[in-house]
Amino acid sequence: MIITRRLTSLTGNSQMLDGGAMFGNAPKAMWQRWCEPDEQNRIRLGCRALLVQEYDGQHLQRNILIEAGIGAFFSPELKARFGVQEEDHRLLESLSDHGLGHEDVDVVVLTHLHFDHAGGLLSAWQPDREAKLLFPNATFVVSEVQWQRANDPHARDKASYIPELIKALAESGRLELVPEGEYSKTLGEAYPFHMSSGHTPGQMLPEIPMPDGPVLFAGDLIPGAPWVHLPITMGYDRFPEQLIDEKRGVLENLHARQGRLVFTHDPDIALGRIHRDERGRYSVIDTCDAFATITA
Repeated sequence: MIITRRLTSLTGNSQMLDGGAMFGNAPKAMWQRWCEPDEQNRIRLGCRALLVQEYDGQHLQRNILIEAGIGAFFSPELKARFGVQEEDHRLLESLSDHGLGHEDVDVVVLTHLHFDHAGGLLSAWQPDREAKLLFPNATFVVSEVQWQRANDPHARDKASYIPELIKALAESGRLELVPEGEYSKTLGEAYPFHMSSGHTPGQMLPEIPMPDGPVLFAGDLIPGAPWVHLPITMGYDRFPEQLIDEKRGVLENLHARQGRLVFTHDPDIALGRIHRDERGRYSVIDTCDAFATITA
């Protein structure tokens, strides 16, 4: 059976976060050339997801969602603290724009379980009501190592996890934990993973096979186009030096295969092909905005 795929980037809720935190030890004189800060030193960030639709001929077989963004589960106080810009659940609106509801998603792949990547699995905040787990027909695919971290986080990143979401996923009966170095039984061997622990233990980056080169959802290994530069890391990264080594390996691998990256946090660039100049410096070319659709 020949499977074709349609890839569509989906816009979720956006954020404004401190530029210094997002660029680690890079000086402001450097990073402000890429991202203009506001009067509070915050920069614009997206929370982009990727919809992969599999077809057997003309018939849709599966809807696969990679990540869910930050969503709208935060209370107004926490929305203000973390710079969430919209009140409504933008990911659900983006799915609706493509004729889908969250009930139509068959698989959700989570690179990791930090709230800005998995919060969109929860319903929007309402006073005096608990958030509910959305996507009732989906299998949730998470790495085994990241699941262990989420259930026993370090003090450094404990606030990045949502205890009620972890509980809801565990109780859903639809959670698949992928051991390191293995494929997802749900997705199959067509979707290999690049593993990374520099940002958080067990971050799992799915690769989508396409005829003109693989597409990798880069998660927080490379959250946006400026972070393609090897030395650039985030203040949120667990082990920046390890992350740089992991980034180098991924970029070398994908560049050799004419690969492209999907950026989850870049507010303007959804997709770019990896380029390496004569000095070995990486960048992205042939970029597409947040409404990119690729069919193969």
